[in-house]
Amino acid sequence: MREISLESLKENVFSMIGKEWMLVTAGTTESFNMMTASWGGIGYLWDKPVAFVFVRPERHTYKFTEEQDRMTLGFMGDDKEMRKLYALLGTKSGRDIDKMHLAGLTPVASPGGSVMFEEARLTIEGHKLFVSDMREEEFLDKAILERWYYNYGGYHRTYVIEIERILVKE
Repeated sequence: MREISLESLKENVFSMIGKEWMLVTAGTTESFNMMTASWGGIGYLWDKPVAFVFVRPERHTYKFTEEQDRMTLGFMGDDKEMRKLYALLGTKSGRDIDKMHLAGLTPVASPGGSVMFEEARLTIEGHKLFVSDMREEEFLDKAILERWYYNYGGYHRTYVIEIERILVKE
């Protein structure tokens, strides 16, 4: 993987996150978990380049995002094989199965000590700046609650991470 500057990232982040999806990974190379996510964003906040992601407390990855200061966002591509991978990692829990074995991914330590995957076409690495829980009373559009929460589990925790590096596959 080769590090690129934030300014040289020319991809459409709406397509990257909303259509391609990503793997949110936290932990150490000895103990980590990853989950598929299609909600999040990239921008500037507090004069810093940031990414924000959302994790429900029921997810096994939540334990790792809480315990660690760092995480990676891995973009694997959107071909047919990667769609199967995202589906597997988004519907199966690392509590119940060995997701790494089933996925066939190769975890490696990132330059900052996070976990990333050799197979990723692009990896964003950063550390947490802010954490906040969504609460029912804060939703102005109550239709969102009906569509995304009442039948699906807990409210997401929001993580804002400072982007420290972007790595691309060579």
